[in-house]
Formats: sequence, C-alpha cells, structure tokens
Amino acid sequence: MAFYLVRARLRMGRAAELRARLERGEFRALQPFGPALTASLENARWDPEAGEAVWEEEDYCSPPLAMERAAVLDHYFEDLRVERVPAGEGWRRIAELPALWDQPFAQELEILPDEGEGPVCDPANGWCSG
Repeated sequence: MAFYLVRARLRMGRAAELRARLERGEFRALQPFGPALTASLENARWDPEAGEAVWEEEDYCSPPLAMERAAVLDHYFEDLRVERVPAGEGWRRIAELPALWDQPFAQELEILPDEGEGPVCDPANGWCSG
C-alpha cells in the first residue's frame, strides 16, 4: 500500500454536487477504494495560496489513484497531482490549512438533491459510469 499527498483544483461548478454526495455517503460502498476516498475527501484541506484542495490518500494502483480518478475524482477536480509520502505525512504537512468544506465558497453552495449529474456508481460491483 502507498500513500499520496494529492493536490487538485476543485471544479467549483460541481462542488455542491460533490459535497452532497459525500454527505450522503454515496462513495463509501465502492470497492476497493470507497471508504478511503470518502474519508480523504471529507477531511480535505484548502490551500488558499494555490487555490487547491489537498488531501492524503491511500492507494494500491499503478498509476496512482487510477480507479478513483476514473470513478470520481476526474469529474470533480482538474490538474490532479500526487506525491508519494509515508502514511500520515501528507496529513501532517497540511494540518494547518483550513478545511475545504469550511470555506466561504463551500458554505454558500446549495446542497443538491439525490439526482446529481455526476458519476452513477453501483455499490454492488464498485463500478461507476458517467
């Protein structure tokens, strides 16, 4: 298992949808990455100097986060970059940054109903489309 510090630009027009799906726990059942992805995104930080979301993610794929990107991340983020780090080091490095979901732009967003335009995910097999 490897850990990565992830940096990406949040697609602001899709932020409300992502936040709503996280609050409903929609990604948790995705296998094998759902619980780790959900926890990482729920705890993501905001780097105001770079204008980026930042989080630590555990992953087993090569290239890193391939499944997560195909299923979820590429729909909600742009310019995703990863840096391999020891477990917990990414979180330590970004601990002083403010929480992503506490930012004014996130507070002003309307929470969308269940029918979002994002990927449709089947928890039974872990596959997403769209």
